[in-house]
Amino acid sequence: MPHFAIIDAPSILGLRPTGVEHLPEALKAAGLQAGLNAEYAGRVEPLPYDPQRDPRTLILNPDALRAFSLKLAGAVAGVLRQNKFPLVLGGDCSNIIGIMLTLRRAGRYGLFYIDGHSDFYQPEAEPNGEVASMGLAIVSGRGPDVITDIDGLKPLARDEDIVAFGFRDTEQQRKYGSQDIRAAGIHSFDLEQIRASGVTAAAKQAIGKLLENGLNGFWIHLDADVLNDEIMPAVDYRLAGGLEWRELSAMLKTLISSGQAVGMNVGIFNPRLDNDGSIARQFVKTLIAGLGSK
Repeated sequence: MPHFAIIDAPSILGLRPTGVEHLPEALKAAGLQAGLNAEYAGRVEPLPYDPQRDPRTLILNPDALRAFSLKLAGAVAGVLRQNKFPLVLGGDCSNIIGIMLTLRRAGRYGLFYIDGHSDFYQPEAEPNGEVASMGLAIVSGRGPDVITDIDGLKPLARDEDIVAFGFRDTEQQRKYGSQDIRAAGIHSFDLEQIRASGVTAAAKQAIGKLLENGLNGFWIHLDADVLNDEIMPAVDYRLAGGLEWRELSAMLKTLISSGQAVGMNVGIFNPRLDNDGSIARQFVKTLIAGLGSK
């Protein structure tokens, strides 16, 4: 089992302050740190949020996102230098920028992106300018240079080194004019494909695609909205369908047992939409089952 080190990164710079910023406290209170026997590696303080869309880049908080990404990159690098497994608790999906910056500085790493949305919007198509809906586009080099080309390292991940897993927003992508993730060369496994082969088989196939490229390892991104809306309603952008608890734990076991995962981030769960804490407890139980099994 990896030696986990938790980093709190409650940034909502790529979304809005609706409650996602309370994710770290909620999951730790539900037993995540104790259940994984994880150490606490500190908190990366979020920068002030500006609700006004930047007219130059068409995104929210471009300069603050760049600055926060640099801070988060430093925190993740510190954990990796100790040969520990960073577990970054968001916050929204824009945390992936700082995380992949860390790995891009260190070598060639892949990204296993588990999300109910493809997060491949370009700024002009995203209705609110929220970078949380552009995560895969940004790290693959599509978007304004202020956040795609930090330290001159664009792209932070190559298309062929990325897996998009579990998305079910194809109709929304078409409605709003999102870029087509499949046409980009990113390895795409939507919910329908996963259902057809089974989550474990699909995860193994996806890992195989990544490992063909001689990577140093890969990062796991987990957005809570990949889960079935009936069991995970505590998210801001809800979609019908999704994975079940047992499927998520089985998938995480598969990823961890590959021996190639170097860290993971969790985002988008909104504790304000979980009135009695029961969703957080089940989420934590599932994470421990998936990550903590030898």
